[in-house]
Amino acid sequence: MATSPINSPLKASDKDITAKVLQNTLVDLIDLSLTGKQAHWNVVGPHFRSVHLQLDELVTTARTYTDSVAERANAIGVSPNGKAKTVAETTGLTEFPGNWQDTKATVDAIVSILAELIERLRTRIDETDKADLVTQDLLIEIAAELEKQHWMWQAQQH
Repeated sequence: MATSPINSPLKASDKDITAKVLQNTLVDLIDLSLTGKQAHWNVVGPHFRSVHLQLDELVTTARTYTDSVAERANAIGVSPNGKAKTVAETTGLTEFPGNWQDTKATVDAIVSILAELIERLRTRIDETDKADLVTQDLLIEIAAELEKQHWMWQAQQH
C-alpha cells in the first residue's frame, strides 16, 4: 500500500519534516533498547546487580517511548519502520562493545550513548518547532526522561 490510509493533520512539508524526525528517533530508541539488553546480559564486576537492574530500567524506558514514537508516526499518517535491517543501517548511536564488559566500562558506554541520543533529540526538538508541536512535546518528554537517566548513570562514574 503506497498511500497512507490515515489522513494527516499536518501540511505536506510539515509532515515530511516530522516523519523524518520520528523515524530517526524510533530507530535510535530501538537501538538503545537493544544496546541496553546487550549490556544487561554481559555486565560483570563490582556493583553488578545495581547496574544489571538499572539497565533493565533503561530498556523499559526505551521500549515505552519506542511505542509512543511509532504511534505518533501513525497518527500523522506515516508508517514507522522498526525492522532490524533498518535499525542496523540507520542508527546514529555508537555501537556497544561485544562480549562481557565490567561495570565501569558498561556505565561509561551507557553515559556516552545517552549523551549522543540526548544531543540528537535536542536537535529534533528544534526541527519540530514549526512543523509539529505535538511531536515536539513528545520529544521533550523523551529528552527529559533520558536526561534524568543520563544523570543517574553519570552519578555512578564517581
